[in-house]
Amino acid sequence: MGEKRKRGRKPKVPATTETMDFQRAVTQNDSVSVPTTTQNDTVSPPDAEPTATANNPPPSRRGRGRPRKAGAHAEDTEPYAASPERRPFHNGGASSSNGVLLEPQLPPANWDSVARVAPAMDAVVKVFCVHTEPNFSLPWQRKRQYSSNSSGFIISGRRVLTNAHSVEHYTQVKLKKRGSDTKYLATVLAIGTECDIALLTVSDDEFWEGVSPLEFGDLPALQDAVTVVGYPIGGDTISVTSGVVSRMEILSYAHGSTELLGLQIDAAINSGNSGGPAFNDKGKCVGIAFQSLKHEDVENIGYVIPTPVIMHFIQDYEKNGKYTGFPILGIEWQKMENPDLRMAMGMKSDQKGVRIRRIEPTAPESHVLKPSDVILSFDGVNIANDGTVPFRHGERIGFSYLVSQKYTGDTAMVTVLRNSKILEFNIKLSTHKRLIPAHTSGKPPSYYIIAGFVFTAVTVPYLRSEYGKDYEFDAPVKLLDKHLHAMAESVDEQLVVVSQVLVADINIGYEEVVNTQVLAFNGKPVKNLKSLADMVENCKDKYLKFDLEYQQMVVLQTKTAKAATLDILTTHCISSAMSDDLKT
Repeated sequence: MGEKRKRGRKPKVPATTETMDFQRAVTQNDSVSVPTTTQNDTVSPPDAEPTATANNPPPSRRGRGRPRKAGAHAEDTEPYAASPERRPFHNGGASSSNGVLLEPQLPPANWDSVARVAPAMDAVVKVFCVHTEPNFSLPWQRKRQYSSNSSGFIISGRRVLTNAHSVEHYTQVKLKKRGSDTKYLATVLAIGTECDIALLTVSDDEFWEGVSPLEFGDLPALQDAVTVVGYPIGGDTISVTSGVVSRMEILSYAHGSTELLGLQIDAAINSGNSGGPAFNDKGKCVGIAFQSLKHEDVENIGYVIPTPVIMHFIQDYEKNGKYTGFPILGIEWQKMENPDLRMAMGMKSDQKGVRIRRIEPTAPESHVLKPSDVILSFDGVNIANDGTVPFRHGERIGFSYLVSQKYTGDTAMVTVLRNSKILEFNIKLSTHKRLIPAHTSGKPPSYYIIAGFVFTAVTVPYLRSEYGKDYEFDAPVKLLDKHLHAMAESVDEQLVVVSQVLVADINIGYEEVVNTQVLAFNGKPVKNLKSLADMVENCKDKYLKFDLEYQQMVVLQTKTAKAATLDILTTHCISSAMSDDLKT
């Protein structure tokens, strides 16, 4: 296929931004000692910290520099067998009459929260899924199937909640209850890619016997106790970890490539915990474990999908019979913290808001809002100059939280400042149309082949397939620029590229054309892959002329190109020159 073109520079030192790892489980073969992980897993045993006792004090660490990793030297974690050391009495410990330091008396453990959670554990199930992912680099085939384990829990209406990434590209899903030896076939009702939630059900009545569905609790406050229950890596039985709510803000959802409300907790969330419930001290579910932060400088940072996001997903499904997604306000905005900027925009001293930079051409609000409008409020809630709105007990949160509370098709009152005049608009909210989609919604990739040239539409899964998880550094700069900044001019617009050239006599000299955008065909702009396929198939001209990025051109004789296509397909065992969605 020729050498892949790589543009952009990959940093030598890993970025310090928060990179979320998918928490999928692994399956193990009894005859093989090495576990097979899923593609997005980061399976690494937690570092063992030495236990601090009177005879083995915790190791001191310098204030600067990288702390030494625990577990690097096994002997550092072993307690020393030393005779009792005579020390004077000090705070935090007790001393006997002979001056020997004794262990401090710890308060008795409080098992109340665990006791409240225990009855609800029967509603937590183990999810077994077989995945068969599309091969985006060779779109006419699929990858080798693999298995994963994760967690889920039973809710009202004979339904089960788990993570979307736990059943992504599923072929078969089975559920097993706690203490049972039977696996029940499950049906996937809905998958919410953006919020990373999936809804399942089981047709077998035996599965629902003797199990009470979980109840949802209110959004917890900071420092509230949480207990995460699931089936993580390290064993086959149910696991319980506890912690507190450390932070509550708009988070980046790794699987959905979106930003929604999320909870940060300090309870351990390991591979396999995905989809498991997080309980409060009253035994009610306050969230779904879904991702954690993996970095050498942090530990025990897990993330939970809170109840407002869960209820939005469930009510969206109940209302529409399917998942329609979270709407967005299709704009890019700028903070108005600079006083000179506010003055230049005609804002008064008591006015606050954010300035609109760009508007999505496909968004409904593009007909009423204009660049340089200043959004003062959303649905009556005033927006600050930094883009935040009030949120519980003096806290503040990004105003996108207000938008995410709406449903697709809902209207919202937006107040803007334009030319020193205050205007109000009722805007219909919709989902986001990206030029390069973050997901394909489970659909197989589209492709079209002519004379060995493989054309396809660019998506994030395609970039990840071509350049790996670091595609944001390794992919061509032109594609990355469009991925990060370009906006679709119409709903059906796609970014079409020559993925590769299947070498044959007819395409001599074009072998090195790889992942290059197709701009026009025979002088006509290429809007999407289907339009390109239709133009080529119906072409009566003598030549096929493709105008590519970087001022490249591909010219082929129409008659010989179409005749050579069949032999090339046969050589590479490709059943069709185009995907099924292009045939209709």
